[in-house]
Amino acid sequence: MADKQRILVVDDDESIAELITLYLTKECYSTEIAADGEEALEKFRSFEPNLVLLDIMLPGIDGYEVCREIRKNSNVPIIMLSAKGEVFDKVLGLELGADDYIMKPFDSKELVARCKAVLRRFSDGGNAKAKNVQSGAPNADSGEMVQFDGLVINHSNYTVVYNDKKLEMPPKELELLYYLASNPNRVFTREQLLDKIWGYEYPGDTRTVDVHVKRLREKIKDGINWKLSTVWGVGYKFEVD
Repeated sequence: MADKQRILVVDDDESIAELITLYLTKECYSTEIAADGEEALEKFRSFEPNLVLLDIMLPGIDGYEVCREIRKNSNVPIIMLSAKGEVFDKVLGLELGADDYIMKPFDSKELVARCKAVLRRFSDGGNAKAKNVQSGAPNADSGEMVQFDGLVINHSNYTVVYNDKKLEMPPKELELLYYLASNPNRVFTREQLLDKIWGYEYPGDTRTVDVHVKRLREKIKDGINWKLSTVWGVGYKFEVD
C-alpha cells in the first residue's frame, strides 16, 4: 500500500486547523498542524510534507515570510489561506511562490478539490518517465522535455536549466513555461492557460497568469532565437524565430 501523502496545515486558529485536518483525514491524507511561522518551518523540515496549506496572518513570522523561506530550498506546492480579499495580497502570495490562494471562509469540498488538483499535477509531473528530448518545435504531447538555445525544460523531473545553470522554480511556473515552450509561436489566452495549467476546478482570475509570467521573466531573459512574448489584448506565446 502506498504511503499517505502528507499535508502540513499552518494556521494559528486552532478550530480552523482542526477542521481542515478533519476534512483531509477523511480523504486519507496524513496531516500535521503548526500554529505559527517558526513551528511551520520546523515541521516542514521534520514532516517533509507533499503540500503546505499556509495561513498568511500568523504570530511572529507571517505566512509570506514562511513561503519565502520554503521557496529558498524547496518547490513543494503551497496553497495560501487568507481572510484578506485584496488583489494585492493575492498577487504578493503568488509572487513569493505560492501555487494557489484560497479565501476564508472556504467550502470544504473546494479546499479538498484544490489540494487534490495541486498534488495530482505535482505528482504526475514528478513521477513521469523521461522521454526523448525535443529540440526547436516540439508538440506538447510528444515528450517530457523541450530544449532551445540556452534553455532546457524537463517536465519529467521538474527542472529547468538556463544558460547551464539549474533554476529553482515552483511547479506552476515550470508547468506554464513548459506548456508554452511545447507549443512555440502559438498564442494562448489567459483563460486557456488557466484552464490548462490550473484546471477547470481553479476559480482564480486571469491576473494569476500575469503574475506567473512576470516571475518567469524575472528568472529567464530572451534567448537568441526565442522569447516569452505578450500578445496585447489576447495573451501569451513562446515565440521562436
